[in-house]
Amino acid sequence: MIVLISGASHTGKTLLADKLVKKHGFACISQDLLKMGLIRSGNTAIDVKDNESLRPYLWRITAEIVKTAAENGQDLIVEGCYIPMNYREYFDEKTAEQIRFVCLVMSEKYLRAHFDDVKKHANDIENRADDSDLDLERLIECNDYFLARCRECGVPYRLIEEEYSLDWDI
Repeated sequence: MIVLISGASHTGKTLLADKLVKKHGFACISQDLLKMGLIRSGNTAIDVKDNESLRPYLWRITAEIVKTAAENGQDLIVEGCYIPMNYREYFDEKTAEQIRFVCLVMSEKYLRAHFDDVKKHANDIENRADDSDLDLERLIECNDYFLARCRECGVPYRLIEEEYSLDWDI
């Protein structure tokens, strides 16, 4: 089984992936780790903040990893904000049937009420070197974008509105 966890920055993708890895023992790939490995190794000149270029670049690599895991019957979790909502289009039917997908989205109401908590928990799993540019309005805009794309593409999402809970399981 392949599990894809998408969503805007700071929604808890890595936290959910970590929880599922501990529960099920699946291998896990973080697109952020893949991104930094490619950038630091010199295998791409794309800037770390250039999401428009990073998204298709990282997805092409990630999709091929997913295909390989599926072909080999390996269980894998992939988490990251570079997974497109139309991900199924990149796979044949047999591979797509092996994939479970969820997108984590925080509502505007939740973000306005809990922005300080979101910032406080930003380093629970990974060490964000510099998170000083985290902006409430930008985070709301990004979450709104992810929610709209989920609805447009008809993919499952977990809308965090009142209380933060990652009770989703595969």
